[in-house]
Amino acid sequence: MSASESHEQPGSHEPVDPEDVPIIPADQRGFVFQLGAAALDGLRMARELYSVFVRTLYFMAYGRKEKGAFVQQIYEQGNNSVFFLTVFMGFFGMILVFQAGEQSKRIIPDLSLLGAQYLQLLVRDFAASIGALMLATRVGAGIAAEIGSMVVTEQVDALRMCAADPIEYLVVPRFKAGIVATTAVIIWSCLIAWLSGLLTAWSFFGVLPRTFANVSMVSVGDLVVGLTKCIAYGAAIPIVSSHSGLSTFGGSEGVGWATTRAVVNSSLAVIILNFFISAAGLILFPSK
Repeated sequence: MSASESHEQPGSHEPVDPEDVPIIPADQRGFVFQLGAAALDGLRMARELYSVFVRTLYFMAYGRKEKGAFVQQIYEQGNNSVFFLTVFMGFFGMILVFQAGEQSKRIIPDLSLLGAQYLQLLVRDFAASIGALMLATRVGAGIAAEIGSMVVTEQVDALRMCAADPIEYLVVPRFKAGIVATTAVIIWSCLIAWLSGLLTAWSFFGVLPRTFANVSMVSVGDLVVGLTKCIAYGAAIPIVSSHSGLSTFGGSEGVGWATTRAVVNSSLAVIILNFFISAAGLILFPSK
C-alpha cells in the first residue's frame, strides 16, 4: 500500500464524472424504476403547471388589458365550438335518455320521474364534464398547436427578446376567454341535451313534455356544483394546453406531440377536477 493510499481519509475521493455512471438500457429497467420515473415526471409537470397558473393570475391582475385578443379567443374557443357541441350533446342526450328509459322499464313501469332525474344529472355533472371533455379535444388541441408552432418558429423567443412575457401575451387571453366561453357553451349544450332527451322520451316512451319538464329534483346545490365545474374546466383546459404548447421542442413532429399531450392532459385534468368538485359538492350540497 502506498503512502498516499494509507493516509487517504474517508470522503476525500474525487467527485465521480457523470459520464462514468452506467446508463441502464430501457429494456432492462424494472417496473419500480419506470414507476418512479413516471412519478417524478408527474411532479415536475405539476410544478410547471402551478407556475404557469400563478403567473397567469398575476398578469391578469397587473398585466396589460387587450380586449381584441380576448374577444378573438372568445370566438375561437366559444363560437367555433357551438356547432360541434350542439351535435354531440344532442345525440348524447338521446342515447342517455333512451338507455335510462329502457333500464327503468325493467324495474318500474312508471317513468314520470325520468325527466327530473335526467335534468339533475345534466345540471350537476354530465353537461359540464362531457362537454369539457369534448372541448379538451378541440380547444386544447388548437391552443397547443398554435402556441407550439410559435415556439418552433421562434416567435416566442422573439417575444422574450422584446422583454415581453409569453404568459402575458399568449396564455392570459386564452385563460380568460376559456372561462367565459366554456361556461356559455356548456350551458347551451346542456339545453340541447335536455331538449333531445325530451323528444326521445316523448317518442319512444310516451312521456309527455310537461311531465318530462320536471325541475323538482334540481336544487341550488346542483346549480352551484355545475357552475363551479364549468369555471374550473374552462380554466384548466387553457392552462394545460398552453403549457404543452410552450414546452414544445423540435419541428413539426414536436408540435404533433404537444397537441397529443394537450388533449390527454386536459382530459385527465377534467376527470381529476370532476372527482374533487363532485366530492366537495356531495359534502356541501347532498343530492336529494
